[in-house]
Amino acid sequence: MSLDNVSDQPVIEANRFVLRPLRDSDSGLIAQYTGDERVARMTTSIPHPMPPGAVEAFVGRAVAAERDEDIWAIDGTPGGGAELKGIISLKRLDRNQSEVGFWIAPLFWNTGLASEALAALVAANPLDNATMFAVVFQDNPASARVMTHCGFDYLGDAESFSVSRNANVPTWTYSRKL
Repeated sequence: MSLDNVSDQPVIEANRFVLRPLRDSDSGLIAQYTGDERVARMTTSIPHPMPPGAVEAFVGRAVAAERDEDIWAIDGTPGGGAELKGIISLKRLDRNQSEVGFWIAPLFWNTGLASEALAALVAANPLDNATMFAVVFQDNPASARVMTHCGFDYLGDAESFSVSRNANVPTWTYSRKL
């Protein structure tokens, strides 16, 4: 019996971890990591401070049968590591496209984890996309390097609203044809 709640979302293997569907038991580590303002500030949707029930609602949406985003835990246990090192997701767009999103727990920054997770997701292409997009805040050059390292091309500048910052933030947009 699988501990994963999402039966139609594949597990994707990488060298140091697996990308697997979220579980209810991930809520504690997600709350711990997203409670760090450094993580929340580099996303559009994570509030800071995190309101009660927000993480549980996030996991609930992630495991729902009717969802517009597939969300994977970056799970290091196959290699003897932490059960949750971060999150990576694909939000469905129209015309056979998706938008990639990810965050990595600060404990695992500068280890190549984000690049390896994105490379594994692109290689697996679980939604059989023709194109993947990503948006990165301009004050997050580390994530911009992850995008270019994984073959994403710069498209242009824009801005996105950040819940934790309560402001529009300048962004760089990237795409990768598959």
